[in-house]
Amino acid sequence: MSYRKRTAALASAAALAGSAVWMAAPVARAEVVDVNYQCKTPIGDKSAVSPIDIKGVKSGSGYRITMSWQKGVSSSPVELGKGAMTPSATVALGGADSGTLTVTGPANDAAIPANTPIKINDLSGTYTPKKSGEVTFTAGVLTIKALGTTTTCTPTNDLGPSLTLDVTAAGGGTTGSAQGGGSGSGSGDELPQTGPEDSAVALGTLGGTVLLAGAAGALWLTRRHQGARTGR
Repeated sequence: MSYRKRTAALASAAALAGSAVWMAAPVARAEVVDVNYQCKTPIGDKSAVSPIDIKGVKSGSGYRITMSWQKGVSSSPVELGKGAMTPSATVALGGADSGTLTVTGPANDAAIPANTPIKINDLSGTYTPKKSGEVTFTAGVLTIKALGTTTTCTPTNDLGPSLTLDVTAAGGGTTGSAQGGGSGSGSGDELPQTGPEDSAVALGTLGGTVLLAGAAGALWLTRRHQGARTGR
């Protein structure tokens, strides 16, 4: 085989190796899921549908999980003044782990008019995996406390997970059960978000490294071949 064909073959092999790394590495998956809430309120039952988005960000040995509502849910017959409403929710864990994670957030930062859908601020909590593998996060019960009353909103439709993460337990453990970490802040500096875009950037960098390594090898063989021809 001529040195030109050998160079092309090595470059192609390097590109294929980079593609193989890309396909084999796990990627976080996230999607917005419509949640049909049935709410038990002090003045009767109410229903509302809101798209739910759940994101995960690496934080120390765990993940900072944030739950977002794109539409308001329930309502109040009277105005809720600033700071009068405090929300919390649960997130169901599935896949390699089980249990629930509690997410919490701040009270409303502005007054909510009467008979207006209540906009829920982003809620977050820290999840520390005790089992390694693919873990799913699915919207659970929303609780709203306001003016001494409690409203609970329970999903009634068949939900799929809003987020799937491939996690590694501390020490690489694969046994034991996991329980949600509540609203603790976690330790360590936060790393880039574990969603699809950031994973793609990281994997693209890895694939590029493989490709550059292959190209460098091809260049070395080419120069060696040329040197051998010159020395004849």
